[in-house]
Amino acid sequence: MRFLGAILISLWIGMCSAREAAPLAQDPVLEARLVKLSHELRCLVCQNESLSSSRAELAEDLRREVRDLIRANKSDQEIKDFLVSRYGDFVLYRPEVKPLTWVLWFGPFVVLLVAGVFLLVYLRQRRSSVKPMVLSEAERARVEQLLKD
Repeated sequence: MRFLGAILISLWIGMCSAREAAPLAQDPVLEARLVKLSHELRCLVCQNESLSSSRAELAEDLRREVRDLIRANKSDQEIKDFLVSRYGDFVLYRPEVKPLTWVLWFGPFVVLLVAGVFLLVYLRQRRSSVKPMVLSEAERARVEQLLKD
């Protein structure tokens, strides 16, 4: 009974001391721009998450850095260019189509095309190598006898 009372009192104290979350920045326009930009950037740790959805420490540092660049009146393209020069094209969720990123953009389609060609060649070779089996009269009679039994 004392244990239940202690739990109830600690819950009540926690509810009384709870506060509403503080805004991330004083400027909501800056935060909106940060959110828009961070959806276009990749977390370097998680690799399959956007910068906005990642909870990694490095992602927080990158968001802070982007926030500082926004405060320095850099354009979105200047911010992306800065991050690409520092971390490479991988930091962008949609890297530019250029010779260095052709593998990222067209690689999956080339692999799919090559796999399709190999599958067609394999199936044609297999079809030509499979010949129907011809049964002799004795074998045919034996099969019919087995099917009747």
